[in-house]
Amino acid sequence: MTIDLSKYLFPFWASVLYWLRKEDRYSLQSPFVANLYKDLLAYIRDNNSGDRDIETWRKNLLKDKEIIHIEDFGAGSKKLKKDPSRSTQAVTRYSTSNKKFSLLYQFFCLQSPSNTVIELGTCVGLNSLYLSKVTKSKLYTFEGSKGLIKKAKEGPGSEKIEYIEGDIGETLPEVLRQLGHIDFILMDANHTYEGTRSYFNLIFPYLHEQSVVAIGDIHWSPEMEKAWEEISQIADVSLSMDFFECGILYFRKGLSKNHYTLTI
Repeated sequence: MTIDLSKYLFPFWASVLYWLRKEDRYSLQSPFVANLYKDLLAYIRDNNSGDRDIETWRKNLLKDKEIIHIEDFGAGSKKLKKDPSRSTQAVTRYSTSNKKFSLLYQFFCLQSPSNTVIELGTCVGLNSLYLSKVTKSKLYTFEGSKGLIKKAKEGPGSEKIEYIEGDIGETLPEVLRQLGHIDFILMDANHTYEGTRSYFNLIFPYLHEQSVVAIGDIHWSPEMEKAWEEISQIADVSLSMDFFECGILYFRKGLSKNHYTLTI
């Protein structure tokens, strides 16, 4: 069997370019972006320990040897074998955001009105729990795998979350029609060019000037990087921020369209 090493090496070379391009807050010319970045760093610093209950749940998941049967609708995992049966601890270790990025998503959710909040790609539900803490109504999280949703529902405080199982391309449109608009969305599912562009095309009509969009794993592969670059160049995007593990998009009028490469 021939192994395509390029897809495994790509994130390394992408990270090298990222570190060469990254900016610090002292070099940011836009007062809005400079203050936003300063507030983000302060938020992560002030909440460095994370949410106690959620982080205790993370530790439990990292010790959980229960086998989950996972239906992959997208690109799958680079670090886990293609066998659909995987341990909870392995999924948690290799397929979830770390605490710092969970806080980053929480911060940017707070920068939106945070009434209608959507997550694409529940996994074991750690980001779901963090987002639900700052969502003013109900968080809608979408996941294709029945086994992952079952595990996510075991998390603390999950009663504020609406878990939606099935192919996201089929389940998302009806929920969007019911909600009417999106304040914040975390797109962290599928991880293919086609899937990412398709999901963005579905949500785009429901975004507004105060919406914030987060896209996970934007440098996961050449295809994901291409999708990120195309989406960030859309005319309605007024501000894009590359944090390597994710990208953040703003749509506010009055901002001078720009792109920033930042680190946390």
